[in-house]
Amino acid sequence: MRRLLAEGVDVCFANPGTSEMHFVAALDTAPDMRPVLCLFEGVATGAADGYARIAGRPAATLLHLGPGMANGLANLHNARRAHTPVVNIVGDHASYHKHLDAPLESDIDALGTWLHGAVHRPASAADLDAAVRDAVRDALGPPGKVATVILPADYSWGPAQDPAPVPASNAGTGIHADLEPGNTIDVATAADLLRTHGEKVVILLGGAAADAAALTAAARIHTATGARTLVETFPARLARGRGVPPIDRLQYLGEFATQQLAGATHLILAGTRKPVSFFAYPGKPSELAPDDAQMHTFAPADLEKLADALGAEAAALPEPDPLPAPTGPLTVQNWPLVIAALLPENAIISDEANTSGVLLPAATASAPPHDVLTLTGGAIGQGLPVAVGAAVAAPDRPVIALQADGSAAYTISALWTMAREQLDVTVVILNNRAYAILQMELQRVGTAATGDRSRSLLDIGDPDIDFAAVARGFGVPATRAGTAEELAAQFAAALAEPGPHLIDAVIGRMP
Repeated sequence: MRRLLAEGVDVCFANPGTSEMHFVAALDTAPDMRPVLCLFEGVATGAADGYARIAGRPAATLLHLGPGMANGLANLHNARRAHTPVVNIVGDHASYHKHLDAPLESDIDALGTWLHGAVHRPASAADLDAAVRDAVRDALGPPGKVATVILPADYSWGPAQDPAPVPASNAGTGIHADLEPGNTIDVATAADLLRTHGEKVVILLGGAAADAAALTAAARIHTATGARTLVETFPARLARGRGVPPIDRLQYLGEFATQQLAGATHLILAGTRKPVSFFAYPGKPSELAPDDAQMHTFAPADLEKLADALGAEAAALPEPDPLPAPTGPLTVQNWPLVIAALLPENAIISDEANTSGVLLPAATASAPPHDVLTLTGGAIGQGLPVAVGAAVAAPDRPVIALQADGSAAYTISALWTMAREQLDVTVVILNNRAYAILQMELQRVGTAATGDRSRSLLDIGDPDIDFAAVARGFGVPATRAGTAEELAAQFAAALAEPGPHLIDAVIGRMP
């Protein structure tokens, strides 16, 4: 516990069990460590991801043996894709008990390795301090990653020598690390390439290149050279709103992404990797850039230097038009306008609206400045936990969770943690009573669900989920909106009152 605090880790999202009871008891000796109880491990791991995306430093999770870690893997996968620093403390059986193959025995090391992170299993209790130190530093990177410390129960209750003093880490955060695949180029080379090829160049931004300063520099480069600029499809943290260039994101659907990249002879990758299709589809390419396009990696921290080297002037941003006040029944088209019109300054949006949110980026481009946290790894059930972590990291900022109904059900118990911690989170459930993303994908893979048996797996109505009732059961005040006027009134009221709120927004199905 002392080593975690010395390394700057002072929040622990926890779902403990028998093997972790000594860690739980040690919290009473460490008033600087904030424990946050989650009712499901996937909420704990997603919250740690959201916390680090906003705080820029890791939180810890406390997980119970292999099954507990397995429950948290989906959101640890999202954290891996976001290059988020996370430190897992996973309890294990006592070292002398493992060979008995007790019911909860499993290969925890393999689960940690699956995350492409770092796994530390100390050889003795005396090695725990160094294991925790190394795990935190591994998590910070760069790049940021998931690091796991396996804590055998007997190491907690047995005697141990005091470890030798180890200085606190001076490592920088891994959340804004540069990725380094492929051909790395410097400022001078990039400037020459842009001067020569101009409009044939696409600059693809992600990671640290998705903050306001980097986006502004990229817009300057576009103005000076004509190079196209795009943001990766699902950035970990994206600056948006007035004063920030509204750079388009690479489309999720491969056909549209291919059109965005058409004609490019060079791709400059700043903080991201080369673009590929999320899935394979019959007769469609998996790699989205033109076959003859050359890939170049560029450090996000040097984007402003590149803009200066090109003599690029500040890009003129369009004056935002007044947002219309939508009326009538909620639809995919009008609900984003309600959110954008009422979005408070410096908000954090946890966006897992999925198919219901296709028009959200366009609507929020003229809203007050804010940050958007997206579904980086595609493993649904991230939105509510990430909102929990973001609210813990930034208690002075309003957090808005825009959440599809199907994926909300995966980690709905996050509402309980919001209520217990009195987190200032406003949840808007986009309730279309369907797995609309799967209905779309069904068509794209070239098959059809025409019978009642197959269609039943794509529809989450019958019975409809009453999210307002579920929220109230977890202690979160909740309302239900069916019109744009009702959503506007309820959203404004929720923002005005501290603590968590949920709005069950019933919207029409996708056309």
